Amino acid sequence: MSFTYAQLKQAIQDYTENDETSFVNNLPVFIRAAEERIFKNVQLSLFRKNVSASMTSSNQYLGCPSDFLAPFSLSYTNSDGEKDFLLYKDVNFLQEYSPDASTTGSPKYYAQFDVDNFLIAPTPDDSYAVELHYFYRPASLTSVADDATTWLSSNAPMAMLYGSLIDAYTYMKGEQDLIANYSQRFTESVASLKQLGEAKETTDQYRVGMILRAKQ
Repeated sequence: MSFTYAQLKQAIQDYTENDETSFVNNLPVFIRAAEERIFKNVQLSLFRKNVSASMTSSNQYLGCPSDFLAPFSLSYTNSDGEKDFLLYKDVNFLQEYSPDASTTGSPKYYAQFDVDNFLIAPTPDDSYAVELHYFYRPASLTSVADDATTWLSSNAPMAMLYGSLIDAYTYMKGEQDLIANYSQRFTESVASLKQLGEAKETTDQYRVGMILRAKQ
């Protein structure tokens, strides 16, 4: 089972029995809210990305990708051609460690300074090539054509549906027991995704063997 964008919008309307204009206009909002819940609750390798860039000599800032959510690692290639990994710290730690931005050296630490920039300490003494491995926000189902799908709408359709219904019924000021029911169903659907993202994707049977359970 999977949902195209049009099918998911129709399913939300079918479940809520609501075709009122303002409700229909807010269907994309409900869907994006469901996607956001999933992104913040599940780590899937599908949502990881690697990008290459360059630090600028004597510049303590490094730009963040526009779709950046959270870091996995940041490394740079040193003068010996070896890859060095920076340690992720709080901004205050970096500012205390290297209070004078004009003092340069081989980078050791990084922090997310703001939405658009990382802070590097000490300030790079060269224009090093860097590689960022990060968790990113994939394109929303609401950004594709009505007959198109995304990975989530194809592989986690019930999480998308129930996550959307939570906000749809909240918008309608629906009964709390029904909202709680959809929340529970969303939680169950997300649990299956977490099993994929945090267990099955990180092991294989060749290395760890099959999971054995006691017979009942």
